Amino acid sequence: MTTQLSGIYAIVDAAEGDILAQLDRVLAGGIRIVQYRSKTGIDRDVLVRAVRRAHAAGGLLIVNDDVELLDAADGVHLGQEDLASLDAYALRERARDKIVGISCPDVASAQAAVVLGADYIGVGAMYATGTKHDAGEPIGPQRIRAAVEAVRIPVVAIGGITLARIPEVRATGAAMAAVITAISRASDPTGAARALVDAWAR
Repeated sequence: MTTQLSGIYAIVDAAEGDILAQLDRVLAGGIRIVQYRSKTGIDRDVLVRAVRRAHAAGGLLIVNDDVELLDAADGVHLGQEDLASLDAYALRERARDKIVGISCPDVASAQAAVVLGADYIGVGAMYATGTKHDAGEPIGPQRIRAAVEAVRIPVVAIGGITLARIPEVRATGAAMAAVITAISRASDPTGAARALVDAWAR
């Protein structure tokens, strides 16, 4: 599945409104990699319906944090705090052909994630972001590029990414750019998603 891990990576967040409505808009805009995130808990029924819609559009649906829902999704994305409470090697075996993504704040953790069997890593926050309060200080493009050069799996840059910043993200060599509010808070979310996809393709 890693061959599909490129382009714009949309995060639909329960804090930004109805998950399925957000998903429909990003899929209509041409995005095919989507993560479902909810800090108050992910609804299995909503997840199942979201996966069905993503697959109908030829996309992938990744669930954030909740490994117990891995069976219903195409993969799971984990933070470093999640790894601390898991047997990561057992998770990789359990995941089998599912996608496992891991957030990595630096090159050392990126290389460790490869050893653990990650299919991709998330690195950021590239720019200042207001959607993840524990994201830390922005690391800028240089550290994204350093992570790209340190591993042979796809890197997704995350944090404060807007349409105008897509060329700078691409220049780091990152395989994906993760976005939330650049779509969810746009006056035309589907149009914003399409513009991001087009900008990445250029």
